[in-house]
Amino acid sequence: MKRFNRREFSKFAALTGAGTFGLPLFAGMDMTSSKNKIKGRNANLKISLNAFSFDKPLKAGTMSLDDLLDFCARTGFDGVDLTGYYFPGYPAVPADDYIFHIKRKAFRLGIDLGCTGVRNDFTWADPVKREGEKKLVRDWIDVARKLGAPGLRIFAGVLSKEEFSWEQRAKWIVNDIRECADYGKANGVMIALQNHNDFIKSAADVEKIMRMVDHSWVGLMLDIGSYHSPDPYKDIAATAGYAITWQMKEQVFVNETQVETDYEKIIKIVRECGYSGYLPLETLGEGDPYTKVETLYKKVYSILNK
Repeated sequence: MKRFNRREFSKFAALTGAGTFGLPLFAGMDMTSSKNKIKGRNANLKISLNAFSFDKPLKAGTMSLDDLLDFCARTGFDGVDLTGYYFPGYPAVPADDYIFHIKRKAFRLGIDLGCTGVRNDFTWADPVKREGEKKLVRDWIDVARKLGAPGLRIFAGVLSKEEFSWEQRAKWIVNDIRECADYGKANGVMIALQNHNDFIKSAADVEKIMRMVDHSWVGLMLDIGSYHSPDPYKDIAATAGYAITWQMKEQVFVNETQVETDYEKIIKIVRECGYSGYLPLETLGEGDPYTKVETLYKKVYSILNK
C-alpha cells in the first residue's frame, strides 16, 4: 500500500471529503505540490493565491476562508495570501479563536500562510488621521503574527486632495512606513509595500520610496499589473530587486491599455533577479473566478516546470 506524506494526505483528504466545490483536477497533470516539482535555478519558487481573486464570493458570503483553503489544497497551491478584508469584522481584528482556526486548518491542509493585508492611506497631512492608519497597520501586524504569516501588505495610499507636492508627502509617508516596520520587526512580520498605481505609480516612484525607507523589514510587493507605461516589463525588471513577494496578474498595462501578461517574460525576470519564494496569483474582472484561477495556475505551473 502506498504511504502518503502529510502534504499528499492533505490533498487526498481535500479531494475525497473535505472539499465542497467538486471542481475537477486538470486532466493529465500531476498536481503534487509545485515546490516539489520546480527544478533547477530558483527551485524554491512556489505558487500561491491571493484571496482577492475571489473578492466577489468572499464579500457576498457565498465563499468562506475555509472554502478558499479547501480550494487551494485541491488545486495544488503551496500558499495563500489572506487579505484582511475577508476576515469577519474587518477593519477590526478578528477574535483569536477564529485566527487560530484558520491557522490550524491551513496547517492541516499543508497550505502556507503568506501575507495578509490592509487598506491603509498614509497620504493625509493630518498626523491624527495618519495615526489611525498606523494603528490599523499595527493591529494587523498582530494578526499576522498570530497567524504565523511572515508579511503584511500595505499601501502608500490614494492621493488625497490636499495641496502638497509628491516630495512633501513622501517624507511623512516614509516616516509612517518606517514606524510600522519597527513594530513589524519587533513582532517578526515584514512590511510588503505594494506599488498600486496610487501614490506610487512608476518604477521611479518605487526606487525613490524604497531608497528613502531603507529598512531591512520593508520590501516591495511587486504588482505586475500596476505599472502604466510603454514597457511594463522594463519597469518590473527595474524594481524586481526590491521584491519580497508579488502580485502575478492576468494582464499588464501598456500605457492605459490592458494586454495579456507574457508569463515567459515575467518568469524570466523573476529568475534573473534571484528571487526565491512565493508567486501569489491574482485574477481580476469578470468571469468565473474558479476557472480564471485554475487557468492562471496551470499557465504559471507549466512555465515554471519547463
